[in-house]
Formats: sequence, C-alpha cells, structure tokens
Amino acid sequence: MTSRPQDKPHIGFDSGPAGGWGSAKSVTEIVLREHIPLSGPSLLRHQNKPEGYMCVSCAWAKPAKTHPLEFCENGAKATAWEVTSKRADETFFAAHTLGELETWLDHDLEEQGRLTHPMRWDSASDKYIPVAWDTAFDEIGRELKQIAPEMVDFYTSGRASLETCYMYQLFARIFGSNNLPDSSNMCHESTSVGLPESIGATVGTAVLSDFQNCDCIFYIAQNVGTSSPRLLHDLQDAVHRGVKIVTFNLLREPGLERFINPQAPSEMITGSETPISSEYYQVRNGGDIAALFGVCKALIEADDAKQSLGLSKVAGSDGEARSESAAAVAFAAAMTAADKKHVLDHDFIKEHTSGFEAFATAARAHSWDNLEGTSGLTREQMIAAARTYAESDAVVLVYGMGLTQQVMGVENVHMLANLALLRGNIGKPGANICAVRGHSNVQGQRTVGITEKPALVPLDKLAELYRFDPPRWEGRSTVDVCEAVLSGKSRAFVSLGGNFIRAVPDTEIMEAAWPKLRLTVQIATKLNRSHLIHGEIAYLLPCLGRLEIDQQATGPQAVSMESSVAHFHGSRGRVQPASPHLLSEPAIIAGLAKATLTRGIVPWDEWVADYSLIRDAIENTYPETFKKFNERLFQPGGFARPVPARERKWVTANKKANFITPSRLFPEFDISSVDDKVLNLATLRSNDQFNTTIYGYSDRFRGVDGTRQVVFLNGEDIERLGFKPGEFVDMTTAIEPGVVRSIQGFRIVEYDIPRGCCASYYPEANPLFPLGHHAPRAKTPSYKLLPIRLSRSDKVPVE
Repeated sequence: MTSRPQDKPHIGFDSGPAGGWGSAKSVTEIVLREHIPLSGPSLLRHQNKPEGYMCVSCAWAKPAKTHPLEFCENGAKATAWEVTSKRADETFFAAHTLGELETWLDHDLEEQGRLTHPMRWDSASDKYIPVAWDTAFDEIGRELKQIAPEMVDFYTSGRASLETCYMYQLFARIFGSNNLPDSSNMCHESTSVGLPESIGATVGTAVLSDFQNCDCIFYIAQNVGTSSPRLLHDLQDAVHRGVKIVTFNLLREPGLERFINPQAPSEMITGSETPISSEYYQVRNGGDIAALFGVCKALIEADDAKQSLGLSKVAGSDGEARSESAAAVAFAAAMTAADKKHVLDHDFIKEHTSGFEAFATAARAHSWDNLEGTSGLTREQMIAAARTYAESDAVVLVYGMGLTQQVMGVENVHMLANLALLRGNIGKPGANICAVRGHSNVQGQRTVGITEKPALVPLDKLAELYRFDPPRWEGRSTVDVCEAVLSGKSRAFVSLGGNFIRAVPDTEIMEAAWPKLRLTVQIATKLNRSHLIHGEIAYLLPCLGRLEIDQQATGPQAVSMESSVAHFHGSRGRVQPASPHLLSEPAIIAGLAKATLTRGIVPWDEWVADYSLIRDAIENTYPETFKKFNERLFQPGGFARPVPARERKWVTANKKANFITPSRLFPEFDISSVDDKVLNLATLRSNDQFNTTIYGYSDRFRGVDGTRQVVFLNGEDIERLGFKPGEFVDMTTAIEPGVVRSIQGFRIVEYDIPRGCCASYYPEANPLFPLGHHAPRAKTPSYKLLPIRLSRSDKVPVE
C-alpha cells in the first residue's frame, strides 16, 4: 500500500487472489499509518457485530451469525481513516490558505486527520478561522432566511444515519424546499427508476439467506473485491456448496476470479484459493443490454424449440412455437435430457407478468451478429450462460454500478429484471435480485425521505405530525443542482457529508461556477476538496463520526442504517470523540433548524437528547416499514424492510411484474467523426479508495502501485493506435464537440479489457464527462460509458 505517488511506479505485477496475505498486509499498514496500532485492532473486533458499529464504508449486510472478524480490507481502511490520531485543527488552518490547499492532492487533504473546530471562511486572509457553534448557526440561519427556498439545495452523502436523514429532510421541507439531492442520484438512481417499473420495488429483493439457498448466481457489472469485499464470504460459501457463479464484467478482476479467506488459517498457510466465477464473460461497456438480450434470446428460442418438438412438460404456453436453429434444438434437447420441466416458467409468466410476448418477439428478432458485435461476446458464450441459467432452479442476480451508471442504465435494469422474470427467479428462496449499493446508508436515506421527488414522501403525514404545509413541487437531483449553480438558480448549498464537487461530472466547469453561490455549508469529519471550493460565505462544521461515542443528555446514543439487502441495523460508537468541540449530526441539524425555521412544531432539543424519540417519529411517519423500530434496533441480522416483490406482490400500475423491452441495444452519441480511434471509457475505483476518498496509491488487484494517472487499454488497441505500454497520453471527450474536455498525462497500462474499451480512475477522469451525459430519466451520470480519443501527451504528470 503506497501512500504517496512515485516517480517510478510499479506497473504490471501479479496481484494474486483477493484477500489472503495482501489483504492482511494492507490492513496492518493502514492501522500503523494512522497511528492506531493498539486501539485499531481492538475496535475492529466490534465492526458489523451486534451491539457494535456498522461499517462506515460499504452497505453490505450484517449477518445474524457473525464471523470472528466481520470486517474486510476496505472496511478496516475506512475505520482507521476515521479514528486516526491525526488532526486538522486550528493550528493547521492558521498555517494554510485555501488557495494553497486547493493545490494539494485529494489524499493529502484527508490525510491531515479529523476536523476539530467549527470554521468560517475569512475572505481577507483566505483562511478558515474558528467560530462558536451558536454564532455559526445564527449566521447560517440569517443567510438562509434571506434566500428563496427553491434556491437552496440540501445535499446528503450516503453515510448519514437514518435518524439524521429524517431530521435533515424535515428541516429542508419545513424551510420550504424539496431540493434534496443525494449520492444515490449518482449511483443507483437507475435502479430507483427502473425496478419500480419492472417489479414495483425501488430496491433489490434479495436477502442474505438467498445466497445460502440458490444454486446459481449471475454476477453482473460489480467488482466485489473493491466495492464490497465482505460479500466474498457469501460467494465463497456458495462455491463450496457447488453453486455456479456466472460473471459478466468489463475487466478481469481478481475478486471475481479467486479468493483466499484471511480468516481461514488453513487457506492462509497453504495458499489454497477458492475459484469464484465458474464462467467469466467480458462484456464491452455499453454492451450489457445486448449481452442480456443474447441470454434471453437463447432461452426463448430453446423454449420455442422444445414446444415445437413436443418436448415441453409445461402446462400452458405464452406464444406460438417457432421453428428454430440447430443450437436452440440442441439446447432444448439438453434440457429434456436433464429432466428439466421447462426452459421458461410459463406458469409464472402467465400468472404474474405482463409484456412477455412483445419482449420475446423483440428477442427473437435481434440477430446474433448484432448481439455479438455490440456485447463483445460470442453467440456460443451467450448460449452457454443461458444453459447454465436454465439448468438452475434458483438464481440470485447480483448487479452494481456497472449497469446503472450508463446513459441506458434504466434499460439495463429493465433487462436484468426481464431475465429474472423468464424463469420466475424472484420472490422465492434463493431466487431474487440483489442491487449492491455503495455507501453504508445510501439506500436508507431514501427510505426516510431524502429525495427530490415529493411523490415518494408521505407529505400529508409530515404535515399532520409537524403542523406545516410541505412544498409539493419537484426538487433538484445532483445533476439539476449543477445546472442550477451554472445558471444562477441556486444560491445556497448545504452538504451533509460527502465530497460533492469531486463526485459530479464536468469538474472544471463546476469548480469555476461554484464561487457564484452566496452560501456553502459543509458538515464533515475530514477535510476534502469540496470544502475549498466555496461560496461567498462558507462554513465548515465538524461532526462526530459513527464510530465515536455520542454522549447526549440521556446518555450514549445509537443510530441506524439500512443495508443493501434492505435490512435495518443499529450502530453504537465505541471510541472517544476526536475533539471536545464536535457536535453530532443530529445536533448540528437541530441547531441549523432552530436558527432558520419560523414555522412547524418539531421537538428538536428532545430529539437530540434522546435519539430513540427520532426513531419513534420515523415509525410514526412510516408505520409499516419501521414497526417496533426501537425494540428491534439491535436484532441480530437486522430486521427486514417490507418489499412486496419478495412475496410476488407487484406494486405496479397493472399489479403485474412487467417485461419492458429496450428500444435499442446501444445509445446514440453525437460524435463529431466516427472512426476506429474512438474508445469507450469506463471509470473505476482502485482497491485503495472508497468513492472519492483516496487511501493511497496502490491498486493491488490491477498491478498498479505508486500512481493513479493511468488508462487501462487492450494490447491490440495499444498497437493499433500506434502507442506502447508505459507511454503517456491525453484523453479527450469525443462527444459534444463544441466544448473541449481533456485530461493530460495518463500512463498507458496494458490490461485484459475488451477491444475498443478503456478504463481510468474515478474521480480523476470526471472532467471528461459532460454534465448532460446521463441516463435521461434517472439522471445518473454515465461514468461507465463515454466515447473518448487518445493522443500522445507532451507532458509527464507531476502527481
């Protein structure tokens, strides 16, 4: 784990498997680097345990029966990063102007340690200077009162607790604003738009037990080793049971290939690896619809063949049998020989779904040539995946942001649901859809009202409980906020955590526009770039971290969050606060609300004194979702959020699960001149980062150490374009030719990636992505698909 950029980075080494000694070494290094050699290991024993604390990194679930250690490499890094002994205190800010700090690397800003005092930007000195909490609240409240509510944006990152998020959305709505953008807008909003249309659920339907009851897992566009390493335990256990894991992913990723469990002494001693994927298909970025259509086409045509040959054992039929190809007939015969009752589950389709015949017709009509050319897979590969799928009785379909962060992200989600519906792989043990979320409460914040869409919030109930008239107009998503800042329609930005300016597209354009804001307020634990790019009036308000003891008037408090499998978990901090001057997030929200609001009846002080009262309020607002909230807070394994689709109850307009047919296989782009020099770029995270937080400069899994300024290319593309591995290139956006977007000095790394594709790290590549390059309805930035061109660079980067 390299903590600094190197003049001569190490490129191309064999990373070995996920987990193993590499993981153990990385955890040891971060604990030592953050100066917590004794307290760190002791604290980690309580991570993701009952009566312990929920990891501040990914959103994967706490099991009811925990392992001796229930943390992963990245979870340990996140913990060490938060409980570091380093401090960015008054002395630090007195020594540095914000102009100087703007030149620092992202890693170096956060590496200064925990914030300790509330700060206000002083324009004369260009420094943050200490301010009393009451003064900060009064001044912020006074400014907010002078700005129209529709011109104020209240952003939320994915780590704030359910209690904090409920208070925050209530504060915003009583103030008069539905501008509640959140980090979900930038990752899984395509899920939030697509899944409700397909199955009537805004979240996945899978639970942890599905991984114990399935006989196959389709793993699509999610890098488990970097994004959710604890899930590797569930995958390893499944493999040991004989479960086949069929992976569709852009790059070859070690976490999806092989794993050594660091908690298994025999594996660590002998180096015994568990192979994860039994089939691994590398799909071109943007080729997911074609790949999934290919699998569906193979299933449908085999079913047609089975019916036409009189081999079907299924009662009922959903369409006229077709005469089929030899491959389809062979597939159908193989299913019969295996004594499988069906290729498609016609009974399920007839009883539970709508739109099948239109979808089946579209699948039959797509030529294999088009599906192969767009997906990058061969017909044989897609048929092989379909056969594995058809031979399995219960399949979990897992997916991540590789599907959602695309221009056609919503259609990608529709296609995954279509595949599940063909064989009834939803709403039965071992068969469900698992949308792997990123940050640790990004799903939960939406559950308690953090959304710009008023239709998703029980506004009448809020009005009744708190005596105010909520705004009913549609608020702004993250992309909308950026557009509002550019146009001058936004005047104030309040951020509950996160690093917004680094997370959004069009980095340079947004940084130039941000100072036009009248007011920026940042609630945070550590310094990041968004605290340096600020409005005319700027405040930096430091808060307690989730891992810290939150002592209030009635004693130590607990908070809660929702996992990727829609279970709610309690979390209790276990370390002393980084500074006596910190306030909890609920206390900061209450302070802002009391200083700002002139209407509504809310017991802000009582809530801050006793968080169980906030949970009572959440339960009163959402009685079915949070029944007996306080009583079940620390239930082992969490308690489930009701998701009707788990029980095959479809909360859609027609009360059915819907096959939804994408109109095209691949998006249309406005490219100035189409040629073979255009590559499709996807952004990636290294295993030494989480979202915009950079822990170091090592990507062990991809053989890169000492730099992040790289672009991964297929060897044939490198040769075809006239480059060599190790050369430096500039990347330029190939769409929207009227605006030049370019980043310079990226080192070419030869990698196992499909021809015509390339990849680089997020957020370094964000300046290439136009603000308007997103899923049209979800407005999720298309960080996994952007046409670019490469040119030889005339500068070597200073990293």
